[in-house]
Formats: sequence, C-alpha cells, structure tokens
Amino acid sequence: MQTHFDDQQLAEPEIADCERALRKCVHCGFCAATCPTYILTGDELDSPRGRIQLIQNMLESGKAPTAETVHHLDRCLSCLGCKTTCPSDVNYDQLIDKARAHIEETFERPALDKQVRRLLGWLLPRPNMFRVAIAFAYLGRPLRRWLPEPFQVMLDLAPDRWPAPRLSDFGTVYPAEEDKKGRVILLRGCVQSVLDAEANAAAIRILNRYGMEVLVPSGSGCCGALPHHLGQTEQAEQWALKNAIAWSKNNVLNEVDHIVATASGCGSVLKDYGRIFRSNPDLADSAKIIGKKSIDIVELIGKLDLKFVSLPRQFKVTYHGACSLRHGQAIDGLPQKLLADAGCEVLEIPEEHLCCGSAGTYNILQPELSQALAKRKVSNIRKLNPDLVISANVGCSMQLASRMDIGVCHTVQFLDWATGGPRPKQAGGP
Repeated sequence: MQTHFDDQQLAEPEIADCERALRKCVHCGFCAATCPTYILTGDELDSPRGRIQLIQNMLESGKAPTAETVHHLDRCLSCLGCKTTCPSDVNYDQLIDKARAHIEETFERPALDKQVRRLLGWLLPRPNMFRVAIAFAYLGRPLRRWLPEPFQVMLDLAPDRWPAPRLSDFGTVYPAEEDKKGRVILLRGCVQSVLDAEANAAAIRILNRYGMEVLVPSGSGCCGALPHHLGQTEQAEQWALKNAIAWSKNNVLNEVDHIVATASGCGSVLKDYGRIFRSNPDLADSAKIIGKKSIDIVELIGKLDLKFVSLPRQFKVTYHGACSLRHGQAIDGLPQKLLADAGCEVLEIPEEHLCCGSAGTYNILQPELSQALAKRKVSNIRKLNPDLVISANVGCSMQLASRMDIGVCHTVQFLDWATGGPRPKQAGGP
C-alpha cells in the first residue's frame, strides 16, 4: 500500500511502525477468511483489509474519525487471526492498538458508551473493587430489565457463586520441592485472581513440584492489558510501571528466569511490553526486560520433565485455543501434546481457529457479535460431546462455561492433576 504520512507524523515511533505495517499490506484478502466479524457480517469494513484502510485514512488525516469508522474498528476482536494468516506479515496488532488510542484521544463517544468504557478500565484491573462489584451484581439482578444493555450483559456474566479466596498475600515466596532449578515471578493478575484463582494455585504447585521457586512480589497487579485494549494508554502505562517497580525491587527482575502468566491475554501483552511502552522514558528499559522474560505457563511447563500419574480414566477433552495464545503468542500444538501425553483423547473443535467472542471486554461492549460467536463455538464443542473443555484464558472459560453444562478447566489445572495435584472441580466425579 502507498502511504501519505508527513515527516512530522513519522517522527512519532508509533506512527512510523504503523506506516511500515501499512506498506506491507497487499490487500490480498486472505485475512478475511479467518476474521470472525467478517464471517458473521460479510461487510468488507468488518474485515482486517477494510479496517486497515479505515486506520490508514484516520491516522494520515490526524483528525477525529467518523462515527462509522469507530463503529467498524470497535467491532474488531483483536483476536489476531488475521496476523497468523497474513502472507505479508502485516503487524495488524500495531495498527489496531494505535487506532484505539487515537480514537480514545480524539473521538467524542456517546455518554453511555464513554462511561461504560471508563468504568471497565477502572474496575476490572482492581481485584478488591471487582469483588465488591460481583456482590452488587447479585443485588442488581432483579433490576436487570430496567438497565442499559451493557449493564445487563455484566449481570449475565457475573458468576453465580462467590469467587474463590485470593491467592495468598503479596510478597509470598513459594519454595521448590526438589533441588531448585529456577526462579520465576508469577503474575497474580486482576480478573484472573478473582474469577479463576485456582489456575494460579495450580501453576504454583506444578512449578514447585518440578524445582521452580515461585515469587509473587508485593505491589504487582494488573498487566495493563484491559485498559490497553480500550485505548486507555495512560492507565495501561501506570499499571505496567507499577509492575516494573514491584518486580525490580532488590534486583529481582534481573535475577529471575521468567515472568509467568496463567491468563494468555496477559501473557500476550507482557511479551509485547518492550514495543508498547518503548516511548515511556520511565518504563522503556524495564519493559524490554519484562517482554523478553515473559512466558505463558503452558510454554514453561513444556520445558519441564513431567511425570504423569494414572488418572481414573481416559478423558475425552476438547482444547479451545485462546486467540491470545494461538495468535498473540503463536503457541499452538504444545497444549494439545501435553494433554495427550497426560493420557487424554484430544478432540479438535470444528472451526477451532475462530474466536469465542470473549476478547477481554468485547462481550460487554459488542454483545450481539460476541453472543453469535459464543453460540457458534459452543455448538461446535457440543458436536464432539467431550468430558471436559480445556482453555488457557479466564475470559474464554467464562464465555463458554456460562453457556453449556460441560466443565471448562484451565490447562494448568488439568496438568497439575495429571502430575499429582488435586482434581479440578470441573472434572467432576470418576
């Protein structure tokens, strides 16, 4: 593609990156075949190719986008299936990230949309406040029919049970059970720590079992992914800086082997810290180190010499590859191999490359498309009649579990059980 940015625009690193990405695009259209929104709507502007053209026009003008441009860019899931498919290696993630930040800075959204986005960007990264919000969800359900649609969706997504206890207090060190072979930081996270705390606990158990010392430093928290994907750049930088400071105390960041995430959405952003925050002088150096040391829990487990125990029976499982792991981190095949090694029959979901529609806050902000994708994914899973669904991201697990009576379990929980840990409650009885 030809571009028409001026020299002043290209002096901004993010714009220069976008210009290079735009020039790579040859408009071949291969991306459309794997774009969930284009498959649903058939609208060219809901395809990556169409959105790339909208982004180019918006960024080159430097002006506030039209409502139509925002409408189609908001409908992007950031699943990055297009990036995996693209033969020209277009960095679509850089384009959509910059587009969202530009929209946040220049576009005046309708009042309700603006307030909902601000609420989500403030609430979800704060686990204690998120727990309080879940309590209010119980009280608010009788009022559901009178609330605006985004709040109705929030009530529908709220769990029917009180969240499990938090992972221990900050500052905890979990020692290796064998001769210590390594030392890692575990990202405690925000939404994950409230809605799926057992995934973190399972990660600690299996890593300790195989010689890894696990640190949960005080002062760390949200990775910044949620505000980042909402275009809230300043808030994302604040959360990232908080982690960088917490992890750098006593030279811990330089001494650990890895920074481990159990939520694949967090892992994708952690690995991209160096690019995302390179323009922040207070954060750039630490962000580069964090990006290089970040690793998904399944990726790290794949490096261990696992010894599997005999499970009560062979489980027939479907593995739902979260987009943030498959496309964002290019990890696919390894989780299925580990599950097969554990004695499972691993079934491939039809249209397995398509997003389930969770995508961070997408299921709240774009409920119609999100529900259509969830329905499609659940229908494909039910065709296989599995004993259990395995996933790597808390958002995907919630999206699927709320729509079917089949248990949804994090990969690390199952692998922990298969190597001597407790049975996940999602696995049911014998």
